Amino acid sequence: AGTILLIFSPVLAVIALGIRLDSPGPILFRQRRVGLDGKEFTMLKFRSMVVGAEERDVEAGLGMKNDPRRTRFGRLIRRFSLDELPQLWNVLRGDMSLVGPRPERSHIVQEFSQSIPKYLDRHRVKTGVTGWAQVNGSRGNTSIEERIKYDLYYIENWSLAFDIRILLRTLNA
Repeated sequence: AGTILLIFSPVLAVIALGIRLDSPGPILFRQRRVGLDGKEFTMLKFRSMVVGAEERDVEAGLGMKNDPRRTRFGRLIRRFSLDELPQLWNVLRGDMSLVGPRPERSHIVQEFSQSIPKYLDRHRVKTGVTGWAQVNGSRGNTSIEERIKYDLYYIENWSLAFDIRILLRTLNA
């Protein structure tokens, strides 16, 4: 993660400048997420939405294709998943891994742990910047049940070779 951050530091600087020029507010978006063993941590992303967008989650709908809360530059960085690059810092800090189930907010974990069998099994491993569900097209606009199937498959079949395969598919996406 450190090497990737170093190599991509010019790209990170350009993205930060783009965010600053496109809309007022902070460059980074911070959000509490649930990771390994149900412990919370602060996940970092480049801000791709207007300030205060999180308060309008219910109104906008999560995973909405043309979310009106996105900034112009935010649409661009999200199309290429560049908004996720600051999570490499979370990897360096030990909060996340490069590969694993995507972290969720605590109220979502609480809700789904009550209604989806084996949902909490996702927290037996570190959450990841990318994962088996993501490289198979299961992102925010797919059902949580679908993503859980991929997450559980990943956990039950984990190997270093599997992680490398997921990383290579992430780069090719």
